[in-house]
Amino acid sequence: MRATTTPDETPPWRTQWLDPFLRHLEGERRLSTYTVRNYGTGLLTFFAFLDSDTSWKGDLAKIGLRDVRDFVIEQQRRVSRRTIHNYVSALRTFFKYWIRQGKLEKNPLLGLALPKLPKKLPAFMTEKQIVKLLDGPMRLLENEAVSQRIAWRDRLALELLYGTGFRVSELCGLTYGQLSFDEGVARIVGKGGKARLCPLGRVAMAVLEKWRQEFATSTSFDAPVLENSRGAKWSSRSVQLLMKKYLALAELPMDLTPHKIRHSYATHLLDNGADLRLVQELLGHSRLSTTQVYTHVNMGRLKEAFDQAHPRA
Repeated sequence: MRATTTPDETPPWRTQWLDPFLRHLEGERRLSTYTVRNYGTGLLTFFAFLDSDTSWKGDLAKIGLRDVRDFVIEQQRRVSRRTIHNYVSALRTFFKYWIRQGKLEKNPLLGLALPKLPKKLPAFMTEKQIVKLLDGPMRLLENEAVSQRIAWRDRLALELLYGTGFRVSELCGLTYGQLSFDEGVARIVGKGGKARLCPLGRVAMAVLEKWRQEFATSTSFDAPVLENSRGAKWSSRSVQLLMKKYLALAELPMDLTPHKIRHSYATHLLDNGADLRLVQELLGHSRLSTTQVYTHVNMGRLKEAFDQAHPRA
């Protein structure tokens, strides 16, 4: 039996349960707009599934494990396993929040089994590929294909991504108030409001200094380091387009993303002897297990080298 809510009518669950939760994620937990949007997508998909049957009538207490299982089974025909895990992660956080608020007594996800995810190592670029990518803005400048300002802005964006391991949202939100030019570090508040210090590195600092002194429109405390033509902060879309532009110039695979630069940053640190816990701190990971995936990358490369070089391999 289909729900009788008309297209123009806001369902009660939205104003009573969903919207307050999303405001909590954005305002109190200070999650990125991108993360809040993904949580919202998962929850809206779940509620749309529930609304296909009017029996629940917007009452969270009536949702049981069977409802969630049925949702997961249906979604397996529609989306990837990774997306299902993301949806369920949003649901877990959602129900835990309302339990803490005293509005619910039990979590309907207890005992839920999910389809296993395929083991997939993070994609990354080699050091030579990174050099080709980072050289792109200066190559265009030498050929007079871009202005000085555009070339140095683009180079700054790429150098900061690789020199710090920033997430795209952290790069776009970076302001001069977060930078210490004397210490050569950026103070970042990442996922879940977790604060960390990010060393900028010699090359990134040199590019940043040149940008600040010669091209920046404003260097006030709240001014964005990367700014668009209107002086406002860059969007994640701007960074993605920048990446595509310089991937094509460097003749690198076009499916590489700005986040793959972060993977490359972590992999190259470990390749060159950095301690795993140090890399965890630099990336802002809450759990060491999240960082340990990069040791698997290194192990895979180690085995590959062994297979190629050892006569008994």
